[in-house]
Amino acid sequence: MNDQAGRRRARRLAIGTVVVLALAGMNGPWLYRFGTEKYHQYQINKPEYKAENGKWEVVEFPEEYRQNTIHAALLRTGKVLLVAGSGNNQDNFDAKKFDTRIWDPVKGTIKKVPTPSDLFCTGHTQLANGNLLIAGGTKRYEKLKGDVTKAGGLMIVHNENPDKPITLPAGTKFTGKENGMTFVSKDSIIVPRAKKNFDKATGKFLGNTPGIYRVYVEAQKSGEKYATGTQDNYRIQGLSGTDARNTYGIAQKLALDKKDFQGIRDAYEFDPVAERYIKVDPMNEARWYPTLTTLSDGKILSVSGLDDIGQLVPGKNEVFDPKTKKWTYLDKVRQFPTYPALFLMQNGKVFYSGSNAGYGPDNVGRDPGIWDVDSNKFTKLSGLSDPTLMETSGTVLLPPAQDEKFMVVGGGGVGESAQSSNKTRIIDLKADNPKFVDGPTLEKGTRYPSSSILPDDTVLVSGGSEDYRGRGDSNILQARLYHPDTNTFEEVADPLVGRNYHSGSLLLPDGRVMFFGSDSLYSDKANTKPGKFEQRIEIYTPPYLYRDSRPSLSGGPQTIERGDSGTFTSQHASTIKKVRLIRPSASTHVTDVDQRSIALDYKVSGDKITVTVPKNKNLVQSGWYMLFVDDDQGTPSKAQWVKVP
Repeated sequence: MNDQAGRRRARRLAIGTVVVLALAGMNGPWLYRFGTEKYHQYQINKPEYKAENGKWEVVEFPEEYRQNTIHAALLRTGKVLLVAGSGNNQDNFDAKKFDTRIWDPVKGTIKKVPTPSDLFCTGHTQLANGNLLIAGGTKRYEKLKGDVTKAGGLMIVHNENPDKPITLPAGTKFTGKENGMTFVSKDSIIVPRAKKNFDKATGKFLGNTPGIYRVYVEAQKSGEKYATGTQDNYRIQGLSGTDARNTYGIAQKLALDKKDFQGIRDAYEFDPVAERYIKVDPMNEARWYPTLTTLSDGKILSVSGLDDIGQLVPGKNEVFDPKTKKWTYLDKVRQFPTYPALFLMQNGKVFYSGSNAGYGPDNVGRDPGIWDVDSNKFTKLSGLSDPTLMETSGTVLLPPAQDEKFMVVGGGGVGESAQSSNKTRIIDLKADNPKFVDGPTLEKGTRYPSSSILPDDTVLVSGGSEDYRGRGDSNILQARLYHPDTNTFEEVADPLVGRNYHSGSLLLPDGRVMFFGSDSLYSDKANTKPGKFEQRIEIYTPPYLYRDSRPSLSGGPQTIERGDSGTFTSQHASTIKKVRLIRPSASTHVTDVDQRSIALDYKVSGDKITVTVPKNKNLVQSGWYMLFVDDDQGTPSKAQWVKVP
């Protein structure tokens, strides 16, 4: 712990000790009756305590506006988009009850927004025009093995006709040639035509490569006797002539095994001014649990996810062009687990920290590294501690972003593992030979930690649980401020609400931090009582907002080009010591690849502050940002919104 943190800790203990001794001296039995909880409330509401530790407050929406928030994004209007979709609730999904709210944290107003698809476990990122791109979501809920009544699985449909594709409607029947069993497709599909192959040197025809398409099929009736155990070829009912000869299905065993979630292709832009979803072209691949990341050319990379038959997308990544609103595949494949933490670097490459949120084999795509998307070259990075405990870890680009240092926080074992890591790992990507080194340890092994960058260059790390989805009543009610300059944690006030799976946090324009979600499997140590989704919002007010005053900031241009300057007004200009441009968050499953804090050069003249935006487009991606100024006490102003075109 650094000297400053040590003094604060000592002061906190001293304050508490003085109060205890004073009360005990007045009336020991009264102190006992007063109760631990009442005394705790008394202590944490003392001005001195809040100035050292900050303050947590719970926001509970009126019942009609409550929802199971899975995704949250700060909009350029200062409002917060809260997206539930079906909210991990099968009844909502079956009833097509999909929810979105817009919350104004200043006015306290809440608005319901019509939600066009089940955007549960979608991907999202901020666009240059200030809209939020949202892609993917849920087509089908998972079914555990004991709940599956109809045998089913993947049917690979082949088309050997090079002259035309074949369209098969939903409900198409496939009958096995050997087993004689019939399975029914759940979706309509178009099987592409076969490809003719020729020897380039001689021009000799070498035969056709069948066009293929995958579709999920189920048995017509329930029961184990309708399951298959081996591969078989399937004829397709309803086809005749050459279509019947050229088109067929092949399936491995079709069984009563667990059925994973299935994704959708749907994509939307959310307009923060009109406050509505705008449909854009769907992705080429259905995706559930994808990550969206902005690339150097301004296009949006969509990676990973479970597809429309519940299998991990096999490395077929694609990009969205905000100008044409179209998606195109990358030329080469690269596979990652779901919700991989991918960050654009200043050289235009993409850093993968190894953090992810779950699905995928434990030996594919989990090594951290630097990805050249254009060439598909992937350079692995060494030094990562607890490398097998990266699932449900969090990754944050430490401030200021120019330093290109990242911190990976906590994590757990693959799947429903009870293992968790108390490690933090730091990597400096500007080093000649970048490798991970351990940072300060957490008190407990931590899955699902939330990390939010603050305008004073600290990072608030809070929440999480020791076990998978908070099993065993293992939520961690602790918060720490990480100081990048000293590589230390400072203890601050403890949160009031536990946060694990389906949780996240984001910085608000007034310098506070909002926390949302949490989806515990159980609510007791014995794991006998089902958990309840945490619908309450919690706000953390950092210590810097309990000082005597904060610097003002007003005026100035709404748009500043990269490399250009803009002049703002502050009555406290002479006290300003740093200026930060912070990209608004889009957070889900403890994954937030949007947030970054960029240091700006500045000059002061009287009550004027002239700030200059760096030229590097990979450092300062096009879009809307919060502009903060910090005074000599480290107290930030309220943010001014600035667009970098």
